[in-house]
Amino acid sequence: MALIATIIVVSLMAGGLLGYSVDNSATSGRISDLQNQLSTLQEEILNLQSTQHAINQNNTYILGENVSLSQLYEQVKDSVVVVQGVTVLYYFGRPYGYSEVQGSGFVSNLTGQFVIITNYHVVQDAINITVTFTDGDAYAANVTGSDPYADLAVLSANAPQYEYKPLRIISSSTLKVGDPVIAIGDPLGLTGSMTSGIVSALGRTVSVSWSSYAIANCIQTTTPINPGNSGGPLLNYQGEVVGITSYTAITSQGVAAQGLGLAIPSSTILREIEALITNGSYNIHPWLGISGTDMTFEIAQSMNTNVTYGVLITQITSGGPAGKAGLQVDDIIIAINATYIATRIRGMDDLSTFLEEYTLPLQTVYVTIVRNNQTMILPVKLGTRPTST
Repeated sequence: MALIATIIVVSLMAGGLLGYSVDNSATSGRISDLQNQLSTLQEEILNLQSTQHAINQNNTYILGENVSLSQLYEQVKDSVVVVQGVTVLYYFGRPYGYSEVQGSGFVSNLTGQFVIITNYHVVQDAINITVTFTDGDAYAANVTGSDPYADLAVLSANAPQYEYKPLRIISSSTLKVGDPVIAIGDPLGLTGSMTSGIVSALGRTVSVSWSSYAIANCIQTTTPINPGNSGGPLLNYQGEVVGITSYTAITSQGVAAQGLGLAIPSSTILREIEALITNGSYNIHPWLGISGTDMTFEIAQSMNTNVTYGVLITQITSGGPAGKAGLQVDDIIIAINATYIATRIRGMDDLSTFLEEYTLPLQTVYVTIVRNNQTMILPVKLGTRPTST
């Protein structure tokens, strides 16, 4: 019995030693494999770092959700420029002096060509235009394309390639009210200033002095915007352009409103940039050919109707698309659609935004109106917007 026990113990010990030997050999093999994998991974990381360094020479970073505003500023500030120029002042048709103009701009490379994007009103009628980068170097610039109806302008500058650090531009259609945004520009000549806020509304329509057509689909933001900010980027917290800071809202008394800035949406840039660079202009704005006002409860009462929303047509352009389609003064536009789904029209903001964002000249849309308390749907073939007066 003792002999059997001894044999069993010896057998177990032998088995244990054999097992240890096998396990140790396998472990050594795995350690060797892991060391090889680690070496390969380290090499790949070094390659990625080298590639990223090269990319960063002409690009900005994209941040994750944990945002440091100071880090974000550092990563995008070199893409923002100061735009300056002069305009000639005239008196009864004769020049009598000059006025300096200043705004902001930012670098883009959407089409494979470095350009500077700014507002049309920053460079309107300006001469001797220059752009100054964050390193202080300034270069002569020219307007290569502009669209006053969208308040967009594209500049080319005689700057070396290393100065150009383009920002990424995404569609503003991704924005929601409450999204945080920042603006970087040169308010009141204070170069490189950053302000922050949120998107406070979407789809605003802005009347401007240089055109009889309002600018549609603007972004309303609490981000402070002052003279000199115009043309600079409105950015999300990933450092992506979602708009161009353009206006401060003005009260009827001419006082600047607090915390109510307006920006051209980046979707407009994406739609127009190629034409602005290639053709120097963008002439594909759809046109309905009406003037109107927002419906209100008081207007509805005076018209003896229960429709308190929509656009009340106050004028029809003779020979325009609306007139040809049979729309009339005092019709109330309550919906419009270019597909099978109608979009409710609450007022001029909605109508202007829909036409600019979702339609093209010569496209047929279906306009739902209320006339004498009867609902009708009329097909309208849109025209191309004529020259502003």
